[in-house]
Amino acid sequence: MQYFSELSPPPRLLMGPGPINCYPRVLSAMATQLVGQYDPVMTTYMNETMALYRDVFNTKNKQTFLVNGTSRAGIEAVLVSVIEPGDKVLVPIFGRFGHLLAEIAERADAEVHTIEVPWGEVFTPEQIESAVEKIKPKLLAIVQGDTSTTMLQPLAGIGEICERHNVLFYCDATASIGGNPLEVDAWKLDAVSVGLQKCLGGPSGSAPVTLSDKFVSVVRQRQHVEAGIRDAHHENAQGPKIRSNYFDLPMIMDYWGEERLNHHTEAASMLYCARECARVHLEEGQKQVIARHKAAGDAMLAGIQAMGLEPFGNLKHKMYNVVGVHIPDGVEGEVVRETLLHRFNIEIGTSFGPLKGKIWRIGTMGYNAREDAVLHTLQSLETVLRMQGFSVPTGSGVDAAISVYDKVRNTGSVNE
Repeated sequence: MQYFSELSPPPRLLMGPGPINCYPRVLSAMATQLVGQYDPVMTTYMNETMALYRDVFNTKNKQTFLVNGTSRAGIEAVLVSVIEPGDKVLVPIFGRFGHLLAEIAERADAEVHTIEVPWGEVFTPEQIESAVEKIKPKLLAIVQGDTSTTMLQPLAGIGEICERHNVLFYCDATASIGGNPLEVDAWKLDAVSVGLQKCLGGPSGSAPVTLSDKFVSVVRQRQHVEAGIRDAHHENAQGPKIRSNYFDLPMIMDYWGEERLNHHTEAASMLYCARECARVHLEEGQKQVIARHKAAGDAMLAGIQAMGLEPFGNLKHKMYNVVGVHIPDGVEGEVVRETLLHRFNIEIGTSFGPLKGKIWRIGTMGYNAREDAVLHTLQSLETVLRMQGFSVPTGSGVDAAISVYDKVRNTGSVNE
């Protein structure tokens, strides 16, 4: 029998669009010993995690908790719980993950309507309101930051549009939360789901969600209690049963609520992890974390441009935490990525769909949104490009990035 060796991955610097290297404190938290799922210590940790993520989301929503699974689990839980067969759902698509929202909604038997802009652009409020008026959906589902294009969709004002037209407003903010502003209550978002593996500095495997009272009242109309745990006082709602047991948000809410109705065994190590991600984020301070991501993103962008490389997309709407880079003519993009990985231990990403093989995606997220990681990546990329015969002004990328960081230190600001 072959037992293989102990885990010993190479010391990669993950500078792609996610996942990223975890904060050391988060790794330590994941190694914490388990307690029972109904131990008062454990339920206290659950309550603390809910409170922490209300602050991370900038919300007062009571129903703020974790869905066990990757960020896609959070997306699916929200969509399958709120969509009934035949419901109209509007999905504005500006990258790969808008297509994902549309597919999940289709699998929930929604009548899905999409609008699209070219990859590298975002939507105006007027475009969205026009589609809402025409389609009259039950739900608007949109991505805030789509790492496939590196674009950040402005959300301010869309909540008012949805409110005027009695439309529920859902957002997948997995790639943007923690590194870009996200104001759940101020922007009138009804449901938001995220993951840990981007700017929050953890691994994939837990999906924080937050739900408005309006959203909760809609999904509670499909409330169901499993026969094996139902007591005499439990009554099922009159709406159709949610088609997924695991992703049934009312059942998950009952598990996280005061009654602690058994739904699953909480993934304790991931709860510890998510709790610590939030603690790290809030202890540093949200404004400071976002400013750190902006500084790293601006420095990376400046370095890329100084090296003679062309960034992708409308830079006015670029996410702070990732930049797309056109692969220059005559340069083998995958060879560059493989050389960075195997000779420099640095990972950067490619993209999908119409951008596959055309751009690199370089992230500056979470623990890796720091000066030494930016400089090391730029210097290594310059060396690999030279190996490919691409002419780069010596040290230009690093010098440009240092200038950005020097300005941050001297003025406390970065270029808008």
